[in-house]
Amino acid sequence: MQHRDLVRVSKKMSFALRHDPARFSLALDRAGWTPVADLLAALGITRVQLDAVVAGNDKQRFAVERGPDGVDRIRANQGHSVPVDLGLAPATPPDLLYHGTSESAVPAIRAEGLRRGRRHHVHLSPDVETARRVGARRDGAVMVLTVDAAAMADDGFVFYRSPNGVWLTASVPPAYLHA
Repeated sequence: MQHRDLVRVSKKMSFALRHDPARFSLALDRAGWTPVADLLAALGITRVQLDAVVAGNDKQRFAVERGPDGVDRIRANQGHSVPVDLGLAPATPPDLLYHGTSESAVPAIRAEGLRRGRRHHVHLSPDVETARRVGARRDGAVMVLTVDAAAMADDGFVFYRSPNGVWLTASVPPAYLHA
């Protein structure tokens, strides 16, 4: 399967599992899981294609496991705009986290901070390289902002770490951001 095809399938899977499962006649359980067979049928893809996307995704966006009923199931690891409870426990973040974005977004971020928008959380990276890759998905020059996560945690902000290493929090006020 060509890289271009993997990206197309990955984007379709992300949309279905994170934002609009109803459009694909999928039902997510409260933790965001749906049977693999249902996703394959809904998206018109094969198990080989799904496995290639899951294995080849450098950000590990998806989790696949055998459910308690013996059925293989899949979910997105984070980034949902539909209601799900990923069951993540609060975690102590490293002192610094990072957020990659486009240079054009920086003035608004400095004024308003990082907000979750339609998602459940703001996504933060554990290192500059990952944040730069995330920011490169946007148009224009990439800026990496440093988040004083230790100060946020000291001030009562709650952080979670998703299974793929992305750090999540409700918001990041401007006072905790540095360019």
